[in-house]
Amino acid sequence: MSKYYESFNTKLEAILADKNKATETLDKIEKLTGVKKLYVAQGFLGFFALYMILGHFAELVCNFVGFLYPAYASIHALESQNREDDNKWLTYWVVYAFFATGEFFSDIIFSWFPFYWLVKIVFLIWCFLPIQANGSMVIYHRFIRPFFLKNKGNIDGTVNSATSSLLSGAARLVKSD
Repeated sequence: MSKYYESFNTKLEAILADKNKATETLDKIEKLTGVKKLYVAQGFLGFFALYMILGHFAELVCNFVGFLYPAYASIHALESQNREDDNKWLTYWVVYAFFATGEFFSDIIFSWFPFYWLVKIVFLIWCFLPIQANGSMVIYHRFIRPFFLKNKGNIDGTVNSATSSLLSGAARLVKSD
């Protein structure tokens, strides 16, 4: 167990060495309290994990993190000239859609487990982490893309048929007025 804790601390210290708003805030807290920013970060992460297990609004926090930040980043990607970030966020939304659809059927069962929201938020963060092999890339390339390519003809036929049915039904509704 201590091997994992030491590995976690090493990775966390590397993250805390980067200069950004979060680490600047942690530096200020460290100067104010005399508590190392590593311990402050560990305390925050522990509190956050505990809240995601026991907190009353854990579902809201989870959906906020899994939806609002990616939506914000997607808008930035659309407004940039870089196509790579567009692909990254489109891949995230495809994985998110598959996950949300599957979750609809299993939510009643899983939401009773105390670690559900913690696991879900960790999963969603893994899916949009700014690394090459984040969760959405792994899931898309290992599962969704091969399934889609194998069944593309059938899927396209079903979508076209459903679209035609919807359009003809809408046309009949408009004509009946």
